[in-house]
Amino acid sequence: MTDITHLPPETEAELDLRDKNIAVAGQWRLFWLKFKKHKIALVSLLVICCMYLIAAFADFIAPLDPNATNARFTYAPPQGLSLMHDGAFMPHVDQLKMTLNKESMRREFEADPAKPLAVGFFVPAAPYNMLGFIPMETKLFGLVNAKPGDSLYVMGADRLGRDIFSRVVHGARISLSIGLVGVLMSLVLGVAIGGISGFFGGWVDMVIQRIIELLRSIPTIPLWMGLAAAIPVGWPPLRTYFVITLIVSLLGWTSLAREVRGKFLSLRDEDFVTAARLDGMSEIGIIFHHLVPSFMSHIIATVTLAIPTMILAETALSFLGIGLQPPIISWGVLLQEAQNIRAVAQAPWLLFTPAAAIVIAVLSLNFLGDGLRDAADPYESV
Repeated sequence: MTDITHLPPETEAELDLRDKNIAVAGQWRLFWLKFKKHKIALVSLLVICCMYLIAAFADFIAPLDPNATNARFTYAPPQGLSLMHDGAFMPHVDQLKMTLNKESMRREFEADPAKPLAVGFFVPAAPYNMLGFIPMETKLFGLVNAKPGDSLYVMGADRLGRDIFSRVVHGARISLSIGLVGVLMSLVLGVAIGGISGFFGGWVDMVIQRIIELLRSIPTIPLWMGLAAAIPVGWPPLRTYFVITLIVSLLGWTSLAREVRGKFLSLRDEDFVTAARLDGMSEIGIIFHHLVPSFMSHIIATVTLAIPTMILAETALSFLGIGLQPPIISWGVLLQEAQNIRAVAQAPWLLFTPAAAIVIAVLSLNFLGDGLRDAADPYESV
């Protein structure tokens, strides 16, 4: 209880009004009041929203075609962005100058300050379709009045001279969406099967729980590896993406199903369930209209914490070479292309750039999930 004996009258009134508002607040209102106190979770929510916006508008944000090759700039290093040139404000990068090291017989790059390349926003570009159906001829940023031979590699280039930044941005589409799709499938299976198990009980509960125990007893990584290795090499990318999503979500629903079962066991004999049954509502209606909404905030927190697992699973499968394969672009595919010693020694940005994107996404989702879980705790005070 808040001590208001030594506070001014207007503060006492404000606290009384706050306590009254909390007393009559609904479940989602209380959920938000507790969640907004978790500052790290709020920042993580902002980061996640930005990452998904970048993934959605990757065609507009990426300055170059992620599959465009350039033999002149293989393993080109990142070009630093400078804001001033000759005392004037002019965002630019220095042109890369290539020389041949006769001792190592490798090409080396160095910045040439005498050839600055101006960088601007909303620059003209080759025609493309944003989101697959919106014709566009503008990029968010790029070289101003670019000429053949000019380069813009803000995060370096790979062994074929492809822009790593553009590839990471486009890879976010697959890696982030596969987490959402996989978790959505796990959510539907977990809530439906766990709800049926906990609500009806008896032999139905026993059969479902034995199936869940059987699935959870199977080692996850070997199972994923075996199923992913069975995918035919000649399948089109879209079908491969769909099958990988199925594989990733194959076992993800079991833990959620058990949590939902426990909630149903504790709620199925409550008065509001009995009232709904006496009112003539069907068993399925009671499950999805009364029981599931009563702990929806907990389900949201659980699902949010499951997305990083899905992302890491896809990354691990692709890194091992049994998941998604080129020409599909995902963060796991980018890491798989950087798993040799020569690439890491000669071009460390091939490893660090997609790895940084994965770390930021996974940590942000975990922090967000922690905040949602704390906000969904019914014993946590506002």
